[in-house]
Amino acid sequence: MKEPFIRDFDPIDTFVTPWATAADAAWNGQIVLMGFLVCLSCGLVGAFIVVRRLALMGDAISHGILPGLALAFIVMQSRALLPMFFGACLAGLLCSACIEWLQRKSILKPDAALGLTFTSFFALGVLLISLHGSNAHIDPDCLLYGEIGLIPLAENLSIAGFDIGSRPLISMLAITILVILALTIFYRQLLVSSFDLTLAKTLGLRINLIHFGLMLLLALTIVSAFEAVGVILVVSMLIFPSVTAAFFFTRMPVILLCSIPLSVIYSCGGFFLARWLDCSIAGAMVVVAFLCFVCAWVIGSQGGPLQRAPHLRRVVAES
Repeated sequence: MKEPFIRDFDPIDTFVTPWATAADAAWNGQIVLMGFLVCLSCGLVGAFIVVRRLALMGDAISHGILPGLALAFIVMQSRALLPMFFGACLAGLLCSACIEWLQRKSILKPDAALGLTFTSFFALGVLLISLHGSNAHIDPDCLLYGEIGLIPLAENLSIAGFDIGSRPLISMLAITILVILALTIFYRQLLVSSFDLTLAKTLGLRINLIHFGLMLLLALTIVSAFEAVGVILVVSMLIFPSVTAAFFFTRMPVILLCSIPLSVIYSCGGFFLARWLDCSIAGAMVVVAFLCFVCAWVIGSQGGPLQRAPHLRRVVAES
C-alpha cells in the first residue's frame, strides 16, 4: 500500500510518547535543549548581522570553515575538539577578512566578493579532504544538514573525572553564555557601529576591531552549532529571529529579547513537527521558523499587509 504524503496526526504519539519515561525525557530533552541553545545564540548574533546587512556572511563563514577543519585534521591527524575548533574559527575569520579586503581593495561589489570568497574556501576544503583527509570520516551530509537527533549519543565531556554531559551540548551552552556576555558588555559599541558608522567614527570607536570581534563571535557560534544543525540550516537560525521580531518591534533590546521565546517555539515546534512527520528535526525547526515569519509578516504592526490594507484603501479611494 502506498504511504500517504503526510502521516496521520496522532497527538498522543506526537506530544506525550516522547516524555513517557525518564529515559525518553532525558534523551529528547537534550535534543530540544540543543535546538534552543543554537537558535538563541544564532538569533542574538544574527540580530546585529542582519542590521549590518551581512545576512549572508553567516553562510559564507559556515562554508569557509571547511578548509580549517581539513587542515586541522591533516596537521594533527586527529578529530580532537580543540584543534578542529581552532582551525574552523581561524578559517572563518580569514574568510571574513578576505571578503572585507576584496570589497575595499577591488572593484568587486559586496555580493560578488562574498560569493567569490566562500565558494573558493569551500572548494579548497573539499580538495584538501579528497587529497589528504581520506581517514577523516567527515560526512558531507552531516556538515550540510547536521543531525541534532544524535546529540544524546555524543561523547560526554569530563572534568576531573566527572562527566558533566554531552560534549556538543556543553560546548553550545558555553558559547551561548559567551555570546550573551559579549553582547551585554559591548552592546553600545555594537549598536552605534551598526546603525551610524559616522557617529561611531566621531566617538573614536575602533570600527575594524568591533567588526572583526563580531565576526569572531559569529564564527564561534557557527562552529559550535554546525554539528547540530549543519552549515546550511544554521544560516536560517541567524536570520529568522530578528527579522520576525522586527515586524512587531523596532528597538534593538526588545528584538534581542524576542530571541528567547522564538527559540523556544522553534526548538519545541520543530521537534514535535519532526516527530509527527518523521523527518529531519533541524529541518523541521527551520520550517517552524519560516511559518512564524509568515505569520509575523501578515499580522505584524511594522509593515504587514493587514496593517497596510487600510492605507491602501485610502490611497485607492483618493485616487
